[in-house]
Amino acid sequence: MGTEICMAIYRPKPGKDAELAALIEGHVPVLRGEGLATDREAIVMRSRDGSFVEIFEWAEADAAGRAHENAAVAAIWGAMMEVATFGVPADLAEATTRFAHFAPV
Repeated sequence: MGTEICMAIYRPKPGKDAELAALIEGHVPVLRGEGLATDREAIVMRSRDGSFVEIFEWAEADAAGRAHENAAVAAIWGAMMEVATFGVPADLAEATTRFAHFAPV
């Protein structure tokens, strides 16, 4: 099976930016450690509304599904849900423009 690129949107809860940023920094390394993400460099950026956008590559097409059954991934996702809500790309103002621009993290 081939790989897939994922775009994840995280909106920090009030006062939780730094905590969320630290969790995002460890997110893809956890996925890689579990054999779920490739070594392709992940990209993290901020939208105008303050959401974090993370782009990474799943190791296989079914890796996202397997991640939902993985204890290490569940632990970091649980911690992320404590400090953020998960959004969808269509919610970002940048999604309404042809060439979306984001701030690098």
